Parts: sequence; C-alpha cells; structure tokens
Amino acid sequence: MLYLNLEKIVGLLLCCGLLLSGQIHAAELMLPNVYSEQVDVRGWLMSEKLDGLRGYWDGQRLFSKHGHPLNPPQEFIRGLPDFSIEGELWGGRGTFEQTASIVKRKQPHDGWLQLKFAIFDVPGAPGGFTQRIEIVQNWFDVHPSIYAFVIPQTPVKNSDHLQQELQRIERLGGEGLIVRKPDAFYIAGRSTEILKVKNYQDAEATVLAALPGKGRNEGRLGSLLVQMDDGTQFKIGTGFSDAERENPPAVGEVITFKHYGKYQSGIPKFPAFLRVREDQAL
Repeated sequence: MLYLNLEKIVGLLLCCGLLLSGQIHAAELMLPNVYSEQVDVRGWLMSEKLDGLRGYWDGQRLFSKHGHPLNPPQEFIRGLPDFSIEGELWGGRGTFEQTASIVKRKQPHDGWLQLKFAIFDVPGAPGGFTQRIEIVQNWFDVHPSIYAFVIPQTPVKNSDHLQQELQRIERLGGEGLIVRKPDAFYIAGRSTEILKVKNYQDAEATVLAALPGKGRNEGRLGSLLVQMDDGTQFKIGTGFSDAERENPPAVGEVITFKHYGKYQSGIPKFPAFLRVREDQAL
C-alpha cells in the first residue's frame, strides 16, 4: 500500500490547487534547505545551482517566482510543453544582473533570446523526482528547443564526490550545487529532500544607511548598515566594486550577501556584498 505522510499529502494538495488556479506564488514552490555534512546524500542526484531567476511555466504562460506574469517573445516559449514545468531563466555564469534586466521588462523583446530556460522539475506530475523529470526530458527529446533544456543530474557516490564536483563548479565560476532525493515528492515550501550546497551561505538584508569610507574610499561608500528580517543589524564593508562604491544600493533596497555562519549574537560572520536583489519586484 502506498503510504504518504501528512506533510506530503498537504504538499501534493497545494500543488494540485496551484495547477487548477493557473497561478504560482513563492509560498507554493518547493524550496531547498541548506546542506549539512550530517545528511547522507549518497545516491541523491546533484546538479549545478544556476544563478538565474526562477521561472514557472503553467502550460500557457510564464511566471516569476513571486507569481508575476513575465513577457518573453513567442520565439522563446514556442517549444515549451502544454504542462507545468519549473526552471531557471539563465544567461550563463556571472550574468545575474543582465538576466534580471532582461526579464523585468514589461514588453517582449529580443533580449530574451540570450537566455535559456533550464528546467529542474515538473510540479504537477505524479511520483518522485526522477519520474517527474523523465516526463519533461521525454518531451524535449521529441520537441527540441534551442531556448530550453533539462538540467543534467548526476548520482552522488559519496561526500568526497560531492565536494569534488562543488570545487569543479566553483572553479568554472558557478555558484554551487543542488542535491535532490530521487524519490522526493513535490512538496510546497522548504524541503529537506532538496538541498543547496555551497562553501558559503547567503542571505538577504535591507539597506538602512550608506556609511562614508575612509582612506582609499574617502568620498564614497565605506560600508552598508543593513538589517535582516529578524531585526539583526550589522555592517557590510567588503564585496563592492569601485562602481558600486561610487553608486551604492539605496536605503530600502534588499541586497544579497554571503557569510560563513553566525556568531552567538546572530550577526553573520565575514559578510560580503553580492548584489542588489533586482528580482524582488518580479
């Protein structure tokens, strides 16, 4: 007899409701947790974590992570299937800002043709991850598209294999890895069966003030005073380019930063600026 625990039943019902409504919201997506070495991921599937913008195709329209309709040209979406798929709108490693500027425009334009829809799941399909992803792989085997592809998945042999692949991706300029349990059902919300693997952690904070610099940075940005959602305030003084120091993020903007764990006070260790979250409005 097939047994599903309550969490999985609720997740499946949410996904069904999502399909019927034709809308998508961030709370209804399956989202990764952070990998810990205490988790045995042997036999799981790993792939590169692409640094793009999450996209949801409902079979007719393309939506952002937050449920806003996107406006790609017909040429970009012509080869997509008539069922729901999820993926990353991706312009290549190190191109997040360019990708965001392309996607957030309100009218279709040819800039989209620089991007790919890198597909990593089929939310409305039954069964575990491998069963779901096989459905969309079969589709593209018959209906190839130059603007979409299914992200390759590699079985994890052991923790050394995982770390070797992480180092390889980082050398290429990639952000990290995603590992998925092969038989994981699609569950709305944070899941322990899909994990992001990086040598650092990232988080978001809101800019409270731009503080002036000294020495080399006199007359321009020295550091940002920021606040996380839990109220923790701290300064970020590294990770900025010269151009970003001359024209720093504005008060009220949400930024992404990287860090290496937290002190007992809750303040992130060695925080460094990554970028402004330009996709917050999408």
